[in-house]
Amino acid sequence: MKCSRCKEPAQIALPSHHAGFCEPCFLEFFRRQLERGIRKQKLFDHSDSLLLAISGGKDSLALARELKAMEYDVTGLHVDLGIPGSSEKARAVVEAFCQAHDIPLVVVALEEEGIPIPEVKRRIHRPICSVCGKVKRYYFNKLAQDRGFTVLATGHNLDDEVARLFANTLRWDAAYLSDQGPLLPAEGGFARKVKPLWRISEYETAAYCFFTGIEYHMAACPYSQGASFTRHKKLLADLEEASPGQKLSFYQSFLEFGRPAFAASEAEHGPELTPCAQCGYPTSAELCGVCRVRDALGQEPAA
Repeated sequence: MKCSRCKEPAQIALPSHHAGFCEPCFLEFFRRQLERGIRKQKLFDHSDSLLLAISGGKDSLALARELKAMEYDVTGLHVDLGIPGSSEKARAVVEAFCQAHDIPLVVVALEEEGIPIPEVKRRIHRPICSVCGKVKRYYFNKLAQDRGFTVLATGHNLDDEVARLFANTLRWDAAYLSDQGPLLPAEGGFARKVKPLWRISEYETAAYCFFTGIEYHMAACPYSQGASFTRHKKLLADLEEASPGQKLSFYQSFLEFGRPAFAASEAEHGPELTPCAQCGYPTSAELCGVCRVRDALGQEPAA
């Protein structure tokens, strides 16, 4: 196969784009896909200050490197979950990466916050992935708000977004479907949240890391075994293999036709958000999810 741009030997095939690329042309393709996603959804511009959640995995590191190269004002945020044998390795990868690429980094250690994930898993009888996600989102938003960042960015890729859309559609979860997309505007105590990799697949971010020499944390979370999210990704990967391009088409069609309808319904019928009675975080209940976790662990609310 020859590169679709320069006709040199291709080093990667992308059936979903009916294309193959050599290394330099793939990196150019990656940047153009990222730029297109940012521009098409009006996610942010160079006047914004970005707080980027960096887990240590391939997606967030690839995004951090590329946004830095594109001269955006980027600061990293890493939430250390306190999981023995896993979290310290991920944190070390993030710290080394940010130092090497001159990216300022903020670290929130859940052990120091009094809610390490192992203790949460032991004491709270709910799916741990759901609780962990809630805790991370809490600190993402809190740090963005407290430190005056105009944009909160995450490394969710196309595969992540389509799997989430699939799961929410299976449940017809109108609340989640109403706000799923690459952009959530700042409102009601929430920072503007963006997902710049929404057009880019997991395979493409892995290829980007390979070509640019990014060393990322590869081990799966020890608590994620059996998660439905992983099964949904496999089903959708099989569909994509049979019909290349279906993931992006499905997601873009939802953004154009589905999300506006769910958003209008939620605006009319959805619950009103009010400040949490303990910490002030926006919630539809008296206490936000994280303060309920703190209460279950016997911890004081965050300052």
